Amino acid sequence: MRAHNHVRRRLNVVRGKGIHVKPPAWIYRLYEHHVLRQLRGAKLPEHIGVMLDGNRRWAREFGHSVRYGHKRGADKIDEFLGWCDQVHIPLVTLWLLSTDNLGRDEEEVADLLHIISTAVTHLASLHQWRIRIVGSMDLLPSEFVAQLTDAATRTADVDGLTVNIAVGYGGREEITDAVRSLLREEAAAGKTLEDVATSISVEDIAAHLYTSGQPDPDLVIRTSGEQRMSGFMLWQSVHTELYFCEAYWPDFRRTDFLRALRDYTQRERRKGK
Repeated sequence: MRAHNHVRRRLNVVRGKGIHVKPPAWIYRLYEHHVLRQLRGAKLPEHIGVMLDGNRRWAREFGHSVRYGHKRGADKIDEFLGWCDQVHIPLVTLWLLSTDNLGRDEEEVADLLHIISTAVTHLASLHQWRIRIVGSMDLLPSEFVAQLTDAATRTADVDGLTVNIAVGYGGREEITDAVRSLLREEAAAGKTLEDVATSISVEDIAAHLYTSGQPDPDLVIRTSGEQRMSGFMLWQSVHTELYFCEAYWPDFRRTDFLRALRDYTQRERRKGK
């Protein structure tokens, strides 16, 4: 305990306002070892959602181009998935591109699409994780959709961590698409609108979400210090635990991830009861 307190004091000192000294790597390793011991035997999340926020602000703060910030954020993904593997998280949803993002400058959107397709193709080439694409594919360029679909197909046989890549994703759009899909299905079965209105249930809509067949997220992590959901997994997150981290996504460390898990294990999950 004394060793841990010493490490914690060192970490707190270097995080003081106006101080940008990076502590030695051994301090982080020792601290991570301590947190891992605390997690031993604890019930960890079955599904983690991550809002990879802060790439642009990170780039501007350090004098880089926005494109470089997005690239650094993409480079962090396989490292993060490795951390998830180490603690046996079975399902992760990564929000890489929102429907709101599609309204940004045309050049930035084009850069984003290229960076995302390159990153997802790289993940598929590793053949370590099963990739699943979630989002409004009709809002995205067909070539981009084809590349992501190919990556998902090539990893369909992987037995391990499943990674939802959320692109062209918005929570309101997902619910709208789910209801639209349900109505079309019921109409094809010969049901009237009155029949559907009388019989529709929560389970019916859930069965038509992008994440149909998957458990709702137990934990959502948002980086960059922003404390709002911004439409991420609106339907699925009704009982989700939220964790907001000050670090921008390119600076998100394994230490930050383990802290989020520890925070999760210390909460009483009543799920509305």
